[in-house]
Amino acid sequence: MPPEERSEEPKQYVREPLAPAKQKRLQQCFEHASKQMAQENYDYATELFSQCVLGDPSNLSYVQSYLGNLKKKYNNNKTGSKLAILKERGARSKIKKALAKSHWEDVISNGLKVLVVNPWDVPALTSMATASDEMGDDETEMAYLKAALEANPKNPAVNRQCAMALAARQQFDQAIACWHRVEQVRPNDEEAQRAIASLAVEKTILKGKYDESDPSKKLGKGQEPDQHDQDLTVEKRLQQQIGRNPEELSSYFELAQVHINNEKYKEAEEVLAAALEVSDGDPDVRERLDDVQLRRLRQQISFAENDGDQETKEKLRKELCEKELIVYKNRCERYPNNLAFKYDLGLRYQINGQYNEAIKEFQQARNDPRRKGVCMLALGQCFQQIKQYRLASSHYHSAVDEIPDRDAKNKKKSLYLAGKLALAMNDLDSADKYLTVLAGLDFTYKDVSALLDKIAKLRKNEDEGSEENRD
Repeated sequence: MPPEERSEEPKQYVREPLAPAKQKRLQQCFEHASKQMAQENYDYATELFSQCVLGDPSNLSYVQSYLGNLKKKYNNNKTGSKLAILKERGARSKIKKALAKSHWEDVISNGLKVLVVNPWDVPALTSMATASDEMGDDETEMAYLKAALEANPKNPAVNRQCAMALAARQQFDQAIACWHRVEQVRPNDEEAQRAIASLAVEKTILKGKYDESDPSKKLGKGQEPDQHDQDLTVEKRLQQQIGRNPEELSSYFELAQVHINNEKYKEAEEVLAAALEVSDGDPDVRERLDDVQLRRLRQQISFAENDGDQETKEKLRKELCEKELIVYKNRCERYPNNLAFKYDLGLRYQINGQYNEAIKEFQQARNDPRRKGVCMLALGQCFQQIKQYRLASSHYHSAVDEIPDRDAKNKKKSLYLAGKLALAMNDLDSADKYLTVLAGLDFTYKDVSALLDKIAKLRKNEDEGSEENRD
């Protein structure tokens, strides 16, 4: 057929099934990426997770881990990298063109490039959700939409798209909540009002159909499972895979990741404990189990803080500290060249009051340029604890020079400790220097104003004493 006679109607998307060899290769890539993320090698993990999502865009675990890794990389700052809006302009333009031409895989590939600089980029996330919907990937569509809603919960366009997706899944309460958020921004939006009324009717009708059947086991005619049921389906599928092939560790890892994404750390711990037994103590499995156990302890501490249970919180903190010490000792033995683990181990020794051991680890970790400043600060604190004041002072001074201004918390801490120790050593010039800089950054920081007053008073006394001696 000549080009001018071809139909411009987009063809229905058909995905070729993944070959078993490719599935296995992607799963291995995913496992390696998860390991890199646990070690805070976020950039490398991003590259690996991108390969997984591109290879299998329908895999919910791949998408959730890709987004979760980037959010950790940017410390959940909701904005991504600096000047993110100016970066990846080409990819943003290509997303629009791919949407117009119904090239759904191109939407996903260019969307990943945009998310690398800002995982909260709403246009990219909603475009990827649209592409997932067109490709029949319901689970990943909702993952992208939830991320967009997290980024901008009051955005009417995002709420509208979420509402329609949820309504298609017959999750009426959540869909109605989205339409209500549209109403809050656009009080006179007739579409929102009609949709809310229509969904309320559909919900009532569906409930009637549901009640006519077995309410404990069946859904209404044409009803699809809600998000919780979809998650359960994923879990059951993986549990069946484990049952059929209990020696295949990838199924354990994927199931554990599903639980981790849902913050169900106890369930993830049980899955990995079973994997550890099957693998006969494989070190990689042990590391995954250790990470989940640490997460569960931190979660329990958070719950105890919310409940105001001080005794339980202190007990859990002690347990967490002991567990972390064991974990990072093992990591340092297994990865002797990983300076990040040495820094983490040094912190745990410092917390436990084992200052000599902490100094040894920090002195090795400071060879990592990214952590040199905070290592010098920690070394200063440790030397001060063992009463090596001159060493402490010199390390505080180095910390002030090495810690970048963007790390305001540690910058102010190093200035404060350097100034306070200098004052205690009667080095008024250095004390005045550091505390004055600190006051310029944050005059309300701890007792910096009182310390400056004390320095001024000491200087006045010195001047008066000198004058008396001259007389």
